[in-house]
Amino acid sequence: MKLYHGSNQEIIKPDIAFSKKFLDFGKGFYLTSFQEQAEKWALRKAARLGGNPTINVYNLPENFSDYKVCSFETENELWLDFVCKCRKGEEINQQFDIVMGRVANDDIFKTIDMYFKNLWTKEKVLLELRYYQENNQICIINQQLIEKELIFIKSYTV
Repeated sequence: MKLYHGSNQEIIKPDIAFSKKFLDFGKGFYLTSFQEQAEKWALRKAARLGGNPTINVYNLPENFSDYKVCSFETENELWLDFVCKCRKGEEINQQFDIVMGRVANDDIFKTIDMYFKNLWTKEKVLLELRYYQENNQICIINQQLIEKELIFIKSYTV
């Protein structure tokens, strides 16, 4: 499958060591199947850190039978709990090689924050999340998987 990573530079050989910990699915290399989403990520990162907004394009085989995969098909209670724990720094992602699911972007995280602050129930948060634009993210946690399976195709600036 073709995947995109938005950055402020070309990344031919991704290294998880440079990843941040307090993200939706914890520390890992993040990709998306939505080109426009990756372009937004690249523009935001370049504005924050400098450099050129760059889209890195990769191919990743769709057969993950040799790997431990956690896939959230919808924003359900399990997804919400997983994202909240990872955002707090818990390393529950380390039991998997790949985690896939929806992005808790700024708008979505404002909704999740209402749950963090005990202002909304899980049910209310999950109901609200249905109205946000579709997106996705694939977080590769296993560096060996990156080195063995993820193939760099090209990069371009936006």
